[in-house]
Amino acid sequence: MVAHFSYNISNFGVMKRTLIMMTLLFAAALMAPAAWAENNMKADNMQRVRDFLHEAGCYFLATVDGDQPQVRPFGTAEIIDGKLYIQTGHKKAVAQQIAANPKVAICAFNGKEWLRITATLVEDPRVEVKKVMLDANPSLRAMYDENDPNTAVYYLTNAKASINSFTAPPIEIVF
Repeated sequence: MVAHFSYNISNFGVMKRTLIMMTLLFAAALMAPAAWAENNMKADNMQRVRDFLHEAGCYFLATVDGDQPQVRPFGTAEIIDGKLYIQTGHKKAVAQQIAANPKVAICAFNGKEWLRITATLVEDPRVEVKKVMLDANPSLRAMYDENDPNTAVYYLTNAKASINSFTAPPIEIVF
């Protein structure tokens, strides 16, 4: 009986570590569905924004040139690797404006509702992302190639969007 008691005492540290490990695993298992749900909601939100932009066909991207706002039409919007991307050319003024201040605004109208987005753009230099973007928008192949250093793709971060109409309250979207 004494030997058994001393065995338990010597293994107390192992048992304590095991209990702590099991508690942490249990807590992580409880939190995993919430994290999954949040990621899934962000993906759904992003898809909703992408679908709106595609339905509109054309959207307007606003940047800043010094202290002067600049707005121009865009048409590309694709979800790649879980991020919403747009595309332009490095030689264009818009690319220099994004480099100087990556905060942008986007506005689109689908005939009954309008979408407004504020976001920060991050350039992604990966050739494979450029290829996916150009493959999804084949009309751009006449001007751009994934191996051409002029081709620029950006993904949206810190994105906040709202879908608005005259007949319903705004729908706020974060992704």
